[in-house]
Amino acid sequence: MKPVNPGRHRNSPTKEAEAVVEDTELTSYLRALAPENDPESTGTGKRFGEAQVFQLRMNLIACEQLKDAAAERNLSPQALAQEWILERLSWESQANSAQQRRHEEAHTDEFRFDANAWEQPVPR
Repeated sequence: MKPVNPGRHRNSPTKEAEAVVEDTELTSYLRALAPENDPESTGTGKRFGEAQVFQLRMNLIACEQLKDAAAERNLSPQALAQEWILERLSWESQANSAQQRRHEEAHTDEFRFDANAWEQPVPR
């Protein structure tokens, strides 16, 4: 029995094998661009790069105030809220470091001398 000639079928195994030739240069380029552990993901909405997404629920009045303030600054409400939060965190950090400095200064070495000890002449 002789093997059956596949003929000119659209999905013949030889044509499929020829079509699957890997472009090693493209694969290498894409591999170099891909992060090692893929921290960037928008599939879950939880992470993008090293950032994290927070949801913020606000009442209607506060939401309208945020939208109005953002419109006055030609920003999106999200961008304005992010800017305000980052400014507040910076302020909190500065306030905490100033408080820490005051606390450290309060615990410096202090020397107290008896005032009466200096009034007497030193014997020679």
